[in-house]
Amino acid sequence: MEDFASVQGKFAEEAQKRLRLRPEGVAQYETLAFSESDKLRHLSDDIWADHAALDAQTPPLASGDRPKFLIAGAGIGGLLAAVRLIQAGFSADQIRIIETAGGVGGTWYWNRYPGLHCDMEAYVYLPLLEEMGYMPSHRYAPGVEIRNYLNDVAKRWNIDDKILFRTKLDKLEWDESSRAWKVDLTTGRGPNGAEKSSLSVTAEFVWVTAGLLTKPKIAKLGGVGFEGFKGEFFHPSRWNYNVTGGSPEEAFPVLSKLKDKRVGYIGTGATAIQAVPQLAEYAKELYVFQRTPAAVFSRGQRPTDPEEWKKIAGKPGWYAERVHNILLHLANSAPPGTPNLVDDEWSRQPAFAALVGGQEFPEVVGPEQVPEIIAHFLKIDAPNTARLRKRVAEIVKDKETAEKLTPWYPTWCKRPTYSDMYLESFNKPNVHLVDTDGKGVESVTPHGLVANGEEFPLDIIVVGTGYDAGFMAGGDPLAAAGVKVFGREGKTIPERWESTGYSTLFGCATNGFPNFFWLSPFQAASTGNYSSALDTQASHIAYLVGKAHEKAGGLAKTGVTVEVEVPAQEAWSTKMMMGAARYATLTPCTPSYFNNEGNLFDPNATQEQMMKSARATMHPTGMPGFIEDLKKWREEDKLSGIKVTVA
Repeated sequence: MEDFASVQGKFAEEAQKRLRLRPEGVAQYETLAFSESDKLRHLSDDIWADHAALDAQTPPLASGDRPKFLIAGAGIGGLLAAVRLIQAGFSADQIRIIETAGGVGGTWYWNRYPGLHCDMEAYVYLPLLEEMGYMPSHRYAPGVEIRNYLNDVAKRWNIDDKILFRTKLDKLEWDESSRAWKVDLTTGRGPNGAEKSSLSVTAEFVWVTAGLLTKPKIAKLGGVGFEGFKGEFFHPSRWNYNVTGGSPEEAFPVLSKLKDKRVGYIGTGATAIQAVPQLAEYAKELYVFQRTPAAVFSRGQRPTDPEEWKKIAGKPGWYAERVHNILLHLANSAPPGTPNLVDDEWSRQPAFAALVGGQEFPEVVGPEQVPEIIAHFLKIDAPNTARLRKRVAEIVKDKETAEKLTPWYPTWCKRPTYSDMYLESFNKPNVHLVDTDGKGVESVTPHGLVANGEEFPLDIIVVGTGYDAGFMAGGDPLAAAGVKVFGREGKTIPERWESTGYSTLFGCATNGFPNFFWLSPFQAASTGNYSSALDTQASHIAYLVGKAHEKAGGLAKTGVTVEVEVPAQEAWSTKMMMGAARYATLTPCTPSYFNNEGNLFDPNATQEQMMKSARATMHPTGMPGFIEDLKKWREEDKLSGIKVTVA
């Protein structure tokens, strides 16, 4: 039997080791798209786009156009925004979407690495499943299936021809005289989309749906740097099948070109959990460079049984019921006696509520309650982490390797992963774990990587170091989109918030920026099933825009402005601030993008600065509490806190 105090001591030791060894935090990475190196910058290029086919299409948007709704992003968030607007009564013809990629899908467009599947049950992850009448092939659907499904969603609602691909949103400027947004865009044509041109349109409403993890990053390493490596290297979000063999159209492609190759994989995050087993199957030698081991629970993958599916999807409203059920379990907020409809490892992670909020504690949390809250989650997580450590020891045959693959941190500190193949890969004679004891890879040589003072000769390097998560700092909610937004009086959102800190109503709109919305977890909520979080916000925004038009005289009305009122956003922001201490649960965590690489809280901040930063938090009672608040607000049916005007 493990001693609880000893385990917590080990957790603290591991977290401090990472902070001590890499105190530079996010500065240890660079975002590929912004790199000064041409070679690195081009690693983020769109390698999947069919540019000839895109050039042959009639562009759905041209300079001088005035769509009613302009949505930035054609991932799950953007598709849901469009569909929920259509379901609210607007037409597809009133909607235009711009997308930087060459196709639909967002993260499912970009990521096509071997072994890719959703890690959340597809029956609750895939949006609009009930409306689509679709049965996923597996409990955890392959990435290629999800990508095809999202394309079918766009076709089903007639928005597939309303999307201008290879297009970046540069600037938004509110024009009071026209009661609309002036929008500057850059679009691409020709081979590789390299022929850039500018266009300007005017939109009554703008909705930005940039994803959270959209910008791949690469580690800054010494030596010759990746540019000096003589072999091949790439980021897994742009998997190079020309180097490995196989095809992105297969869930488990045959990586035939690796049979005589030495492959190095840097990182052991969620991508590695799926990609490493595929590399292990085909590479001559595979070296996995680990800084911190992943928490790997069992997956339990299986094909969807049509008879079981009839029971799952056999009644109207099944999808909403199942999604709400998993949200309750992820927030550890299911009332006693509530069945666990999903009943997988994800739904049996009660301590994940430490990260995403839940209803165990009240909405108002004082600083004096923080030790109690952290202790509560450590206690309920203890059996879970003990079970996880036992699982590693039972699967990995070599005792020393098993010890190095054993995670020592609370489950909520990193996104839990699920696989029945990853740990098993390290039992193969061609797979080698290079554990760096928290430090990471030291440098790159022309012929390989240096770690622990030893050079490892390699032919191929996969740099699985994740994405730029600057959004976690809680500043500009549109930082990930890289767009300049000028609202009333020509002010940007950071300028508007300079004196107050984060200020929204329901996390999706702010005063001074009429007819402007975005999707974000801050001052809203998040969960392990992020597609449902996107849908919650998308449905709510579509509702309030629709109701505002009804109030103004009808859905066809033009010149309608919808704007958050200051008292309402201040009341909401204060509510978020009063519960922010709930998320001090991140303080004992090992560095990750969840806590901004260990720098989420400024130890030198003044009380005023801490109060400002506390506003940039999520709903303290998680998705279930957030949904309840939205429901109560809608039931009033008065658009409280929203000012609606008509030209």
